[in-house]
Amino acid sequence: MIERLALLQSLQVLLQPDRFKDYCHNGLQVEGRATIDHLVSGVTASEALIHAAIDIGADAILVHHGLFWKGFDGQVSGWMRKRLALLLAHDINLFAYHLPLDAHPEFGNNAQLGQLLGLQAHMTFGEQSLGLLGRAVSGSWDSDAALARHIETMLGHAVVLVPGYAGPVSQVAWCTGGAQSYFEPAIAAGAQVFVTGEISEPQAHYARECGVSYIACGHHASERYGAPAVASHVASQFGIRHTFIDIPNPA
Repeated sequence: MIERLALLQSLQVLLQPDRFKDYCHNGLQVEGRATIDHLVSGVTASEALIHAAIDIGADAILVHHGLFWKGFDGQVSGWMRKRLALLLAHDINLFAYHLPLDAHPEFGNNAQLGQLLGLQAHMTFGEQSLGLLGRAVSGSWDSDAALARHIETMLGHAVVLVPGYAGPVSQVAWCTGGAQSYFEPAIAAGAQVFVTGEISEPQAHYARECGVSYIACGHHASERYGAPAVASHVASQFGIRHTFIDIPNPA
């Protein structure tokens, strides 16, 4: 077992949330029992994830998307009431890290996605240096369509490809989740293809006009890897149990 405060301190040291300007509170969002033996990780602190954590006797949950975001009006009703009621009734701690969990150079969402796809980053770009630019660890892809098929296979999720670059792909930029705003900095950094979770209307035009392909591979699908990587690391460090629970999400 580990004391709640000791786990929190370890996560703070590892993820360094004070380095980031974020849209939420990073750290302990809901206080539960004082000692932790079983840590669950997941992408979002949804009601389904909380129920699943309760079913296996978890003491704490670590997620990328927590409960409290900028603009929260303080009203505890509807879905917020249901989630908080479950956590409090079962004395479960909720830890949430947003941008710090994207950015960690080894365990973060971006680093883990790059590792899964066989990409080696050689520079960062974009706001708060969250985006990564790199090359394939072995060779390159014959085309943006070949890279898109590779991503679909590795993530098990359909992608949206907007062609822009014609030719073999060696320079890939990526940033998980809803990083549409990183497309223009990726273009400026020299990317041939940009990979993120979502696409909005303007990016299709930028891809065609700038000659850089855009691949949207799913917000949830691109961010399934950071939370379990961090949780597995701290669980091993402190000798506690860890279970990753993936709640399917088409987004």
